Amino acid sequence: MGGRADGARGDRLGAARARAAARRGGGVTAAGRGLTSAWAGLPGGTVVDERTVDGLGVLTTSVLDLDGDVPTLHAWCTARGTEFWGLGHLTTDELRETYAFVDGLEHHHALLSRVDGVPVALVQVYEPAHDPVGEVYDVQPGDLGVHVLVGARPPGRERGFSQRLLLALVRVAAETTGATRIVGEPDARNTAMLRRAEQLGAVLGPEVELPTKRARLTFLEVASAVGRRGVPAQSR
Repeated sequence: MGGRADGARGDRLGAARARAAARRGGGVTAAGRGLTSAWAGLPGGTVVDERTVDGLGVLTTSVLDLDGDVPTLHAWCTARGTEFWGLGHLTTDELRETYAFVDGLEHHHALLSRVDGVPVALVQVYEPAHDPVGEVYDVQPGDLGVHVLVGARPPGRERGFSQRLLLALVRVAAETTGATRIVGEPDARNTAMLRRAEQLGAVLGPEVELPTKRARLTFLEVASAVGRRGVPAQSR
């Protein structure tokens, strides 16, 4: 889970980490498919979820479009307050190359969420058993890793927009994959995000060493989060 320095979280995504993740196995459902396998190979811009959220509007989540979405994403990554995301040093072309590699993975996916047509957040989902984080904790069936970078808040949105957005995105991630627990690994120094995670209902886990940072694990049981105020009941 995550976002920017106003209380959300960021995480470093490097090609080296993604390549290491691609070599990992496990994390499949009883049917033999991973939680995110249905998204593998979908073209950029494909809508994977759309719902109306009280206090937000129409929330649409689609596969990241490498041509149309990356310029917006680059502006977010280089904005003040997104240092923990760790991609602000990349050019637009380098950022596109990074996410092009992610686009080719079966168990890691990048999505863009819009509210009433306005881009508001990057959502990265992955199966922990296919990621280095799976080496530092006991992965459980139904675990889903989620990173969120909250971009620009649409004009006129009231205070609390980011919190409602994060709650809604937890529901989106859970309903579209069947996940029962959301796993986060913010930079251990990102105290603002750790507070936000607790506000969402997450339990803080231990600090761990990952290839790009020292992280603090967080665990959010979906059942405890979906009933919180601001979370939509179902997709439309």
